[in-house]
Amino acid sequence: YLVGENGRAMRYGVGIGRQGFAWSGRGVLQWKQAWPKWTPPDEMVKRQPELVKYSGANGGMPGGLNNPLGARALYIFQNGQDTLYRLHGSPEWKSIGKAVSSGCVRMLNQDVIDLYDRVKGKAPILVI
Repeated sequence: YLVGENGRAMRYGVGIGRQGFAWSGRGVLQWKQAWPKWTPPDEMVKRQPELVKYSGANGGMPGGLNNPLGARALYIFQNGQDTLYRLHGSPEWKSIGKAVSSGCVRMLNQDVIDLYDRVKGKAPILVI
């Protein structure tokens, strides 16, 4: 949900982290990016060696329709530190409503574009 100043809320569908990868807690949407570059964390590259071509050492995957972060990404920080978790769009629309990600919160691309345009400044986030 995105809760507005008047207390009214907008509901968005999301996909969340699968068992063992789920993140929850309070944070701040510290930064946001349109058509973000995706750089899988080193731990993910170790689990999925085929992703090495998108590693930080190799410059990541440029933004675009096939990028796992989709059309927009909002970066979740806690205590001023990047959690490495994102609230982002996804080209995998069938994953919405399921626990299948590597921890990030996924949304339909059109929904994350809407949210991106509505969220201003360093908005708080609660993931449960």
